[in-house]
Amino acid sequence: MDWAKIPYFLAVARTGSLRAAALQLKVSHATVDRNIRGLEDDYGIRLFDRTIGGLDLSDAGEALIPLAEEAESALIAGRRRVTGLDHEARGTVRLSIPSGLMGVELAAILAEFEQVYPEIELRIAVTNRVENINRSEADVSLRFAHQVDDDVVGRKVLQYAGGVFASQAYIDRVWSNAGPHGEGLQWIGWGDTAKVPDWVKASPFPKARVRYSVGSPTLIAQMVAAGMGMSNLPWFSTNWIPELTLMPGTTPYLDRSVWLLMHSDLRRTTRVRVLVDHLAAGLKARRQLFLGPLA
Repeated sequence: MDWAKIPYFLAVARTGSLRAAALQLKVSHATVDRNIRGLEDDYGIRLFDRTIGGLDLSDAGEALIPLAEEAESALIAGRRRVTGLDHEARGTVRLSIPSGLMGVELAAILAEFEQVYPEIELRIAVTNRVENINRSEADVSLRFAHQVDDDVVGRKVLQYAGGVFASQAYIDRVWSNAGPHGEGLQWIGWGDTAKVPDWVKASPFPKARVRYSVGSPTLIAQMVAAGMGMSNLPWFSTNWIPELTLMPGTTPYLDRSVWLLMHSDLRRTTRVRVLVDHLAAGLKARRQLFLGPLA
């Protein structure tokens, strides 16, 4: 088996296209294509059926998947076992954080970390995608969740408050004509990150229209501030967008928790442990920013 080409095969199998695989692996479209064709030449068999919609696994490709994933898991486990023996506060740590984490002075927390640990290099990915710790896509991941079910070491840092927010201009424009269950109002929806029927039905405005579906929490908050509708937002959004106003008749509520996740093989690695400890302490020290009036 050509180990160097296997990651390209798995990326295409998981994403369904050369372009998506290239974005995931941070390489060019041509590089992915060259490695896939090279692997097919090495085996003398077609691994994908090329269609207008993308690449579909052939029967041979389907058969290769479990073996390739087993090899991937073994290599990742080997890497973690070795890096887990590192007891020095130096080296690289890959940190994944969600894009909606604004208004909690995260940059200040990271600046403090750099001063204390100048020889630890952080590679920070800002993404709403839940990165797979077990596939070694990140060493430390900061997530918002009610509960974490992954097979990883999770530290619950603190819970944060949420609310139904709009701009005062939007409220002034539509509230007087709104029905008792939200008729005449409109939601800015959270796209695939939330089940729209569930949170709309459970809200104080179950009959409001869901007009937008947006995958970026940062953009949602900005659209709300611009008077385009209302949305469920974390309280800490008000720290960087002061125009956000609670909808009439609503109050803040306890929402999800902030979690710090890492793989169990890395929990004793010094550079990972000190980062997790520092982030947890820095976030807890800013509890007021997360909870607002519920602190």
